[in-house]
Amino acid sequence: MPTPPLKLISSMATRSLLTDLIARCQIGADQPASSEAVGGLDVAKRVRAGEAFDIVVLASNVIDQLIAEGHLVAGSRVDLVQSGVAIAVAAGAAQPDISTEAAVRQAVLNAPSLSYSTGPSGVALVRLFERWGIADAVAARTVQAPPGVPVGSLVAQGRVALGFQQLSELMNLPGITVLGPLPPEIQTLTTFSAGLATSSAHAPAVRALLAHWAAPGAAQIKRDNGMEPV
Repeated sequence: MPTPPLKLISSMATRSLLTDLIARCQIGADQPASSEAVGGLDVAKRVRAGEAFDIVVLASNVIDQLIAEGHLVAGSRVDLVQSGVAIAVAAGAAQPDISTEAAVRQAVLNAPSLSYSTGPSGVALVRLFERWGIADAVAARTVQAPPGVPVGSLVAQGRVALGFQQLSELMNLPGITVLGPLPPEIQTLTTFSAGLATSSAHAPAVRALLAHWAAPGAAQIKRDNGMEPV
């Protein structure tokens, strides 16, 4: 009788990464895995509502919260990657300078519209705009991407001129040009981690799989998806 696949759920930032890890970095064909990616807020809601999963992959601070609340097994957190924020414009559009903090601030002020996600990168950008003293000035021009909707899709559709999101979510999207990452002085790195769900009946298999994904052999897969190994 076939072994049921391990059930993973993650935010959109790690969707492609987990697909590749499952396809290219398995520990054995006898333990398959399947993944689902939705908005990070929705992942947390579903886990808290008691939906059964084997593995949950989210920003590390949210994984810690879910462990503290008893939804994930204590001590099971495995850090997988660090992910930075990038900026995109529509394909063929003018490409503003983003090489320095001052240049990014000016690009934001000049943009007729902009968008960021509800995830960690969006939270960091709100704080950055507040520090710059421009939060009120750009609020009316900001389109909040709903959970699970890539910011890049809004850019490609022409709904916003400037999009900010994890590089892993912007890269390879049609209809946009990724200008590059935020400059180092304002870059924000999010650690994405995995945790073993308390609802899982396959704890040994989960622990073995996560250890395999955290090992050096998975490093290139992570870089191929716009992220860095932890």
